[in-house]
Amino acid sequence: MQTEDMKAEILKGLNSDQKAAVLYDHAKDGPLLILAAAGSGKTSVLTRRIQWRVLQGAKPESILALTFTAKAAQEMRERVQKLFPDADIRLSTFHSLAYSILREKFDGKFGWEFAGFLRAPKPGTAEEERFACALAEKKISPNAISRDDLFSPNLPHKLTQKLKSIREGVLQTGNIVFEDLIYLATELLQKNASVQKEIRGRFLEVLVDEYQDINPSQYLLVRAILGENQNLFAVGDDDQAIYGFRGADIGNVFRFCKDFPHSTLLRLEWNYRSVPQVLNLANNIFQEKPLLLRKTLRAGNNSPKPIFLENRPPEIWVSDDPQTEMLRIVAKIRELREAYDLEFQNFAILVRYNRQRLYYEEALADFCIPVFREAEGDEPEVSGVHIETVHGSKGLQYTVVFYAGLAEKLTPGATEGSRKQKKLQLDEEKRLFYVGVTRAEAVLFLLYCKKRFWKGKLSKFKPSRFLRYVDKPVQEKSFMPLTLFKIRSVLLVLAYMISAVPPFLFRSLFMRKSVPAWVESRVQSFTKFCFRVLRVEITIENQSALSRIDWNRPVFVVGNHQSYFDIPIVFLSLGRTIGFFAKKELTYIPFLNFWMKALHCIFIDRQNSRVGAEIKKRIENSKETVHVFVFPEGTRSKDGVVKPFKSGAFRLAAELNAIILPVHIQGSRETWESRKNTDKVAVKSTIFEPIDVKLLAADHPINPKTELVPLVYEKITSVTK
Repeated sequence: MQTEDMKAEILKGLNSDQKAAVLYDHAKDGPLLILAAAGSGKTSVLTRRIQWRVLQGAKPESILALTFTAKAAQEMRERVQKLFPDADIRLSTFHSLAYSILREKFDGKFGWEFAGFLRAPKPGTAEEERFACALAEKKISPNAISRDDLFSPNLPHKLTQKLKSIREGVLQTGNIVFEDLIYLATELLQKNASVQKEIRGRFLEVLVDEYQDINPSQYLLVRAILGENQNLFAVGDDDQAIYGFRGADIGNVFRFCKDFPHSTLLRLEWNYRSVPQVLNLANNIFQEKPLLLRKTLRAGNNSPKPIFLENRPPEIWVSDDPQTEMLRIVAKIRELREAYDLEFQNFAILVRYNRQRLYYEEALADFCIPVFREAEGDEPEVSGVHIETVHGSKGLQYTVVFYAGLAEKLTPGATEGSRKQKKLQLDEEKRLFYVGVTRAEAVLFLLYCKKRFWKGKLSKFKPSRFLRYVDKPVQEKSFMPLTLFKIRSVLLVLAYMISAVPPFLFRSLFMRKSVPAWVESRVQSFTKFCFRVLRVEITIENQSALSRIDWNRPVFVVGNHQSYFDIPIVFLSLGRTIGFFAKKELTYIPFLNFWMKALHCIFIDRQNSRVGAEIKKRIENSKETVHVFVFPEGTRSKDGVVKPFKSGAFRLAAELNAIILPVHIQGSRETWESRKNTDKVAVKSTIFEPIDVKLLAADHPINPKTELVPLVYEKITSVTK
């Protein structure tokens, strides 16, 4: 395969954010932290990054990729070797890397000898018991230290002295636990010049998977390997940090930019797993997070299967007892299997605690529904409903998910300790809930049972606090007088806009870096607020087309115009905030004019014959990439019929080699201008496939008036034909 063909293969199918990660330049921009949202293709990005670096001339043996399981390392290795079958890349777990360093020779001497061992170390299974006995002999409380931290450099000096003889005993016998490998290999790299020179000279690029799950000792190992090297490519998701009980330190993600001042933060937000309604719930979970770490999951799944196209909202099931709940689960499994031709393996029941699994396994067996079993020995694999703990389900996905036990003390689980400790535990429980929600591809049921047997007795349970993240459906009927409804709506919307001005000004003065993210978040919140106030329910068709747009380029969103409400409809349809063309500044409504400028709206003087050239010049000289939507009809349609398009915006799009995104809106006029009552209003927004003007112009010069205008007009009017 030729170099250009290999380049095309590596970049094939990547969205703009994934491509930016794969092509990232460490020499220019320093270490990179990728916050990869659930289902965003992080493994693909990691493996293609390795392939890209090899294609660029990096020596395969100089690349080190670290992950947590041998299975994950093997999967990455297989993907990389599809293009480079002979590439000698070190894809390894942290522990196997540390073990290999200790067993390697440096200047004729084994690493374990430099570390002080009298014989080669070997992880054993009886070390916990031996350690407990040794602590008792030294009259050290068993709560003072765990066996994993025996060689930690951060222990109190007094405790370190007491542990000296126990450490020496381990070095003499070579009987170690896996965490010893990390501590001792790190110390070797920090203090032994020959080991340090060899390892740092060998591994010139370091990639770390699941960065949010590394513990302090693993973090120090990474730093010891890097030294002053800036070539760190870390991928993780702080929203999926659910292994605090194993010592994982989510603070490594929060501190990244501080630990590596000359670094870059990149987000992967396109989710290729779940329908938009499931992602809406997932996005609600972390609304209070710091803005610079917040991610917005965006739907990139374009499955043509009916169960995906229906885009069902998550359902909350309330049952009085487990038996009633189980009857509903069984009935729903049978119904969905018949309606959508699903296999049993497409269904999963998720639980918080392992002890919950037994009940569901036995109950399904009573209804002759098979439960998934992995092959063991001579026993074949059973293809059935998956019953998993949420921890065990991480990295997996299912068409239909029944998330059981949405009750206090179950999800979230019980917390203990000080107020600070309880807060940390509850934060992790919230992240665990997020992991459970994002396992669902098409259908999600959240199950709350009022009472059940738990820990040997019948107990009553309160609904989980996490259920509040589910959006409440808009009620069909309302009996408020229309005039009062409109006055109330205007006052609420204006109050929201006015109240947001002071915090915007404060951030502009004292927190400038966070302003774009804050505006993005606030406008999306404002849009949802408008939908609630005006009692509008929206259906968005083909939202996955947005994942095929390179948002690093100019994007012109073109839509039909019926109502003032079209603007928030477009905001919500895109899942992002963009500016729009406006006839003039609204100086007579200062705060509205203020927000139009904050959104980077483009103001047009239609009387100026050179307005197009002036706007083009302004855009080209701006640091902002133009993202703007336009209503080319000129005025709002009062009868829903799409009027002929004006060509000005299309000429500008052609001159900028932009991407044009057609959007058609139905029913928006009934939300306000033609509203007859205060009942719920249904609106539909249809997103079409983007049109890349640059790609079209590669074949021949584009005439905007005769080619682009008819092409977009035909797409938009096709919905109403």
